[in-house]
Amino acid sequence: MIDAVSEQHFLEAEHEVERHSGDLRKELRLGDIVLSQLAYIVGLTWLGTAGKLGPQQFMYWIPAVFLFYIPTGIVVVHLNNEMPLEGGLYQWAKLRFGEMIGFLVALNTWASTILILSSLISMITDSAAYAAGPSGAWIASSHFANSACAALLIGGLMLLATRGLGLAKWLHNSGSIMLLLVFVSLLAFALPRWIHDSAATAPVSFAFPAVNLLNLNIAGKMAFGAFCGLEGCSIFSGEVRNPRVSRTLRRAIWIAGPLIAVIYILGTCCVLAFTRPAGLDLISPAMQALSRGSAGTSLALAVPAIAAVLLIGSFCSSASIYNNAVVRLPMVAGWDHLLPAWLSRLHPRYKTPVGSIVAVGIATFALNILANSGVGAAEGFQILLNGAIIFWALTNMVMFAIPLFAPGEKPSLGVRLAALSAMGMTLLYIVLAIFPIIDVKNPASFTLKVVVLILGINGAGVWHFRRATRRRRSAVAV
Repeated sequence: MIDAVSEQHFLEAEHEVERHSGDLRKELRLGDIVLSQLAYIVGLTWLGTAGKLGPQQFMYWIPAVFLFYIPTGIVVVHLNNEMPLEGGLYQWAKLRFGEMIGFLVALNTWASTILILSSLISMITDSAAYAAGPSGAWIASSHFANSACAALLIGGLMLLATRGLGLAKWLHNSGSIMLLLVFVSLLAFALPRWIHDSAATAPVSFAFPAVNLLNLNIAGKMAFGAFCGLEGCSIFSGEVRNPRVSRTLRRAIWIAGPLIAVIYILGTCCVLAFTRPAGLDLISPAMQALSRGSAGTSLALAVPAIAAVLLIGSFCSSASIYNNAVVRLPMVAGWDHLLPAWLSRLHPRYKTPVGSIVAVGIATFALNILANSGVGAAEGFQILLNGAIIFWALTNMVMFAIPLFAPGEKPSLGVRLAALSAMGMTLLYIVLAIFPIIDVKNPASFTLKVVVLILGINGAGVWHFRRATRRRRSAVAV
């Protein structure tokens, strides 16, 4: 009897989300979601992180694919089949584990995405320095340039998000195509080096690197850090045109998945063709590789400039898809009366949450300034990225726990094994990610900043949830 009542509550909650989603415009087709997956998941900065392992990088990418990436796809497909709802993981956690867990998942996803947006600003600034040539080297380390870039990018993202996915999806699609062009360019320059055996580092070795803290740290980043995000486009479930939402999302995952794996594995081989592991640029390894690959040729000036423009376009695309995803989380939490109603209020014409868009824009700019205060560009970038992916990892731990422990779940053995494998790789990342992989002024301070950031935001989230639920109960009682 208890199970029947719980199932009835589950169905009523699903129906309520679908009712709210009916006000949203249905803008996304299968092709849009496939390309959005590329923009949402692929980060070329991971080529530099993986390249730190040298030729043995291949022996870490393969386990990352089979122990994390494919299992994550299996779990996400399962949850999308059960709950194809606007808000994605927030709704899955709320419906299976309760409102408090759902709210903390939304908060951590929100914090993660805002920090990733801030780290993308660092990558855009670094690419602009490459585009400007030797005279623009100062741009990469300039706090003023970083702040100016942040203001321009965030302002543009706010305007685009207000206009809605009908326009933004064209930026997402074109940015993914630009990313593919950069990848093809890397292959074109690296191939002659492989053929003539003149690569700076052999691209592949089938021997595992030594097992130590640094290599395990990088392995965790290559698994969870590089491949997380398959659940991301589920946030837009209420805006998919095809009524068979779960089928569309499932097909998008299995189409984009193999291509993403190929980009990471071959892309790492490409950057190693031009630079030894110790000299890799951890912010823009693709730009570094293309600059060195074209040096001494008639394309020496054109290639870095064109590649930088393509990468900046790709980064702007990724920033837009992240921004559009994160502004929907306060909206769906507002539907549940856990945040002020103005965050859920839709634009009368474009049906986008304007209040949420403004709040996210202000928070992103403030965090970007804070993270880069008093530190070098690379250290500020690593603080942002480490914090962002730990937040994301915490939300994924909840996602993988749903098939394993959630009441009402009846997944197959294959889904449960996939969830267990992916959870193990995620836990490895969380344990090791608080340590920097670059030389920083004060490693203890670096770790402390990341830990305080994680605990502070989640502590504030628990406090706010309890306060919001008390207010909601008081309003109902009156």
